[in-house]
Amino acid sequence: MERIAALKIIDWNNSKNRKPLIVWGARQVGKTYLVKELFAERYYKNNYIYIDCKIEDEVREFCAKTANAEKIIEYISLLKGRQITEKTLLIFDEVQECPNIISALKYFCQDFRNIPVIATGSMVRIKIQRETHKRGSADSGKFLFPVGKINQITVYPMTFDEFLLNRNKVLYEKVAEAYKNKSPLDQKIHEMAMDQVYKYLLIGGMPEAVSTYLDSENILESREVLKVLYDNYLSDMELYQASREAVLRSRTLFSNIYRELNKESKNFSPGLIEEKSKNRDFATSIQWLTMAHIINQSFQLKEGVTMPLLSSNESSFRLFLGDIGMFSYQSGINAASFVSSERENTLSGIFFENFVANELAAKEHKLFYWKGKNSAELEFIVESDNKLYPIDVKKGRGTLNSLEKFSNHNKFEFAIKVSKNNYGYNTKQKLLTLPFYYFPFAARDLAEGKMEI
Repeated sequence: MERIAALKIIDWNNSKNRKPLIVWGARQVGKTYLVKELFAERYYKNNYIYIDCKIEDEVREFCAKTANAEKIIEYISLLKGRQITEKTLLIFDEVQECPNIISALKYFCQDFRNIPVIATGSMVRIKIQRETHKRGSADSGKFLFPVGKINQITVYPMTFDEFLLNRNKVLYEKVAEAYKNKSPLDQKIHEMAMDQVYKYLLIGGMPEAVSTYLDSENILESREVLKVLYDNYLSDMELYQASREAVLRSRTLFSNIYRELNKESKNFSPGLIEEKSKNRDFATSIQWLTMAHIINQSFQLKEGVTMPLLSSNESSFRLFLGDIGMFSYQSGINAASFVSSERENTLSGIFFENFVANELAAKEHKLFYWKGKNSAELEFIVESDNKLYPIDVKKGRGTLNSLEKFSNHNKFEFAIKVSKNNYGYNTKQKLLTLPFYYFPFAARDLAEGKMEI
């Protein structure tokens, strides 16, 4: 499968100021496939060395004892029987199993910058050890994070545009071209693209679930894969937590994201999960799960919004699952709801809100929503190029009452309504209507400060 994220690694490889690269991301989002199959096999064919730190005990044990890049290069050359030069790509996979390799990247950058090096792994245990070092614990000498000596990218579950690219490349190119030209699609093609959106809401972006669907054209088989991945995430909670209590809380929190969003306020309510509990009781679990990119956190803004965006109330926030397929699975809704003719009446708006949250997060946007008086609400507020863009997510047509109330307190470039409706712009209302299938492209433009009508 193709991943748009591969372009970031290609840009890194071509950069004159290239440093060792760390590829972060949640478990099973395709980091290894991206680095090894989509990049190394194409750009360093027969000239890369891949090391899996989870299973290659000798390398892990050697690197755990030294951060000396010269010694590591010599050792790996002898072990693999291959000379390592500036034309050799070194890949260290699962580096959370040997954090000292991350420390060694500082010396790769200083002394062997011409050798391309990529490390991949889960962010959580690395960041925990980084925080431990900052606090000056007794074990702090075991790990030093190479600040300023590395490049970093984060890989997310496949966004809708990636899903469409692999599902129907011709349709993807049609959608991409129409978005670029700022024009609506023909109604029949619009319906075809929306049909793929609904399938994506069900299947999500976990590569194994997508691959299974593409190979089999069987949604139920893909859902079985999702079930296994979901259960694996619950099992993996033990990797991220320091105590049994924290493990249980994190599992409970993860399992209740749909329930939290499905209530009227949508804000996180700890009492809904555990009677008489408070936000602080779940603070550590939220921190770990957001660092692991398993959940995304959106903070509340109120009345007058100032830039840069900062939460007006740290205790008011919403949580979204990092993969919309897992969100749909967690909801317990019947898979047929996503493909039936009645789907627009069956699916609640929170499926689409989680979809938009993930598309924004995948483009490195921090998530914020706006709450005004008398239940006025906008699902997302984005700052781009020092301009505000309120985003209203509607599964249907909906009203603009909240946008009108927002405009009473705030100046904005124009508002974006993301819905099932075709593309259009209302000059009087300063309202851009984007169908869901255009939003991944809009999220990219917002991230790059290139949003236009």
